[in-house]
Amino acid sequence: MDYSIETAPLDELQCDCIIVGVYQDQQLSPSATALNNSTHGLINNIVSRGDLSGKNGETVLINAVPDSKIERILLVGLGENKPLSGKDYKKALLAAVNSLKKPQIKSVVCCLAECDVADRDLQWKSRHIVEVFNDAVYQFTHTKSDKETESQIQKISIAYRDVGKKHELGAVSFAATEAEWDLTHSGMLQGKAIAEGMDLTKHLSDLPGNLCTPTYLAEQAIELSKKYASLDVKILEESDMTALGMGALLSVSRGSRQPAKFITLSYQCGDKDAKPIVLIGKGLTFDAGGISLKPGAGMDEMKYDMCGGASVLGTLLAVAQLQLPLNIIGLIPSSENMPDGDANKPGDILTSMSGKTIEVLNTDAEGRLLLCDALTYAERFNPEVVIDLATLTGACLVALGRVTSGLLGNDDALCNELLAAGETANDTVWRLPLWEEYQEQLKSNFADMANVGGKDAGTITAACFLSRFAEKFRWAHLDIAGTAWRTGPTKGATGRPVSLLIQYLINRT
Repeated sequence: MDYSIETAPLDELQCDCIIVGVYQDQQLSPSATALNNSTHGLINNIVSRGDLSGKNGETVLINAVPDSKIERILLVGLGENKPLSGKDYKKALLAAVNSLKKPQIKSVVCCLAECDVADRDLQWKSRHIVEVFNDAVYQFTHTKSDKETESQIQKISIAYRDVGKKHELGAVSFAATEAEWDLTHSGMLQGKAIAEGMDLTKHLSDLPGNLCTPTYLAEQAIELSKKYASLDVKILEESDMTALGMGALLSVSRGSRQPAKFITLSYQCGDKDAKPIVLIGKGLTFDAGGISLKPGAGMDEMKYDMCGGASVLGTLLAVAQLQLPLNIIGLIPSSENMPDGDANKPGDILTSMSGKTIEVLNTDAEGRLLLCDALTYAERFNPEVVIDLATLTGACLVALGRVTSGLLGNDDALCNELLAAGETANDTVWRLPLWEEYQEQLKSNFADMANVGGKDAGTITAACFLSRFAEKFRWAHLDIAGTAWRTGPTKGATGRPVSLLIQYLINRT
């Protein structure tokens, strides 16, 4: 989608549709007032007869605007005439774009950045218009057989924007004054970078497991490094991981015919001596559960077990576009978890890269086996902080649903920074305890630890397991099992937590 800034007076604009806000009690936003005056009271007539109450998220599309170059006016309810919360602003934007999915509407002018949002500036509001609009029009059709995409089905390419169905809405302009241009433009650029990062994350996550393999993920990282000079890539093969002693990670890939890959993306645009921020994303491209086989119902959604790895790629794409002055390392341990004669068995004892031994009680608790070796590998970068993100536990979905991601960590300052970034980004997290009492559940009679802690507090004990490999640095863990994808009729990846991570990184600058 193309984005631009329009500074001309509203009555001189020419577009398929213009979006303006209306508050409750028939109170018009400034742009709605200006349009109402130039259309001889058209908007007041619509509102006064009860077609729009002004409730947040309510919309009315005026299909005919007499004596105007503007073809249509979309009225969007904003609620009470007071500063909106960030979530209510997002709700209004989503209602607006969902009302514009008509083939004849190809270009719109959006005036909703003029709305007051509590503790948020024009840059933030403009950025969120791009994020919300872009997310709403995303469609995955890479493996559909329609004429628009069939030539792309067999093509392995980073050009993810070219493989989705083109939504008719192709151009969005921001209504702004000359004085507002700089902040609007800055927010628009941030939004575009984040939206592209989320598009990549969603596209990779939505691909089926027979296409998006560990090798494919590695190829996408290589393509990113070719596109952006600020990114360097290194791929560890299984022989390299064997030499490093990554026994936990390699135990997961033993049951698969697809070789494991360990992807490292390096972005070095900060001070030469500044310690890097390390992002680790679980890249399990398909999870059948191994010998501890998952139930068949819903197993197709286990292609989403690599959303953490996809989010790291999407985040670094956005970082490269924004040229943030930071040093960042992205690590993606990638594998499949399949049943096979050589696969992990319950009762097996593994030796991790750290030298700590692990008793496998459930082969379906494999993500932590990938991540623990990645956490040990992260030590070589002498990181300032390490943040891992993974679709790790179904228990997190049970506890928090699909609204917020789980957050655990060994550093209060880091966790508080992520909480604050989530509030700003409208991509929230909720912190769970990481107390010593929970570590008792990981005791093993035969190894240093078990890979599961029983049915109680599954999200917490999984993080307790990881914490044993993160003792040498400040660390936080994001469990995105409930937020990385939607299920049901709207099944598909969400692109979370790319916007949260980018906000955290922007805050660091």
